[in-house]
Amino acid sequence: MAEIHAQGRRATILAADLSREAETARLLPAATEALGPIGVLVNNASTFERDEWHDATRESWDHHLEPNLRAPFVLAQAFAKSLPEAAEGVVVNMLDERVWSLTPHFTSYTISKAGLWALTQSLALALAPRVRVAGIGPGPALPSPRQSEEQFRAQCESTPLHRGTSPQEVARALLAILSLPSFTGQMLALDGGQHLQWSPARGAVQPE
Repeated sequence: MAEIHAQGRRATILAADLSREAETARLLPAATEALGPIGVLVNNASTFERDEWHDATRESWDHHLEPNLRAPFVLAQAFAKSLPEAAEGVVVNMLDERVWSLTPHFTSYTISKAGLWALTQSLALALAPRVRVAGIGPGPALPSPRQSEEQFRAQCESTPLHRGTSPQEVARALLAILSLPSFTGQMLALDGGQHLQWSPARGAVQPE
């Protein structure tokens, strides 16, 4: 944050547990108080833990859907309502390439991201023409806690381009969306083509 301030820009750090709606609801007012009117909302925070159809519970369901789907809606709703008159805004939701290539794994997580993809398209219609709503769908970008470096490399190499993405590429995609005034209701998949090829015939499930 010091580096941002050194460039003559403003920044602040706000903390909230996005699984608790009361905390989520305080974020936009606090950000506006600290920085002034907000013109861009990026819903990036996400829970990504494994459950399957046979062991998913109400707890694991809520553990994913509250921060991954409900919180982005609450924040987008507050963002659109607080947008100054005549101003335009952008909401970018961090999705997952799997919303274009559903798998039977990570049940609660997958449902939460599929729901967020539907919400992205719905809000793109509801909030037009003043607010654009789009998404970024990364494939493998960083090793998960369940993966070794070797397993992560194998996952990246299994894509058609034999590579995944990176936090730097995701940041560039965000800047691209912000610079494209006609881009809304769409997702940029940064996944090396992973969304093109999932099949149950590929064999054993690999750690993700």
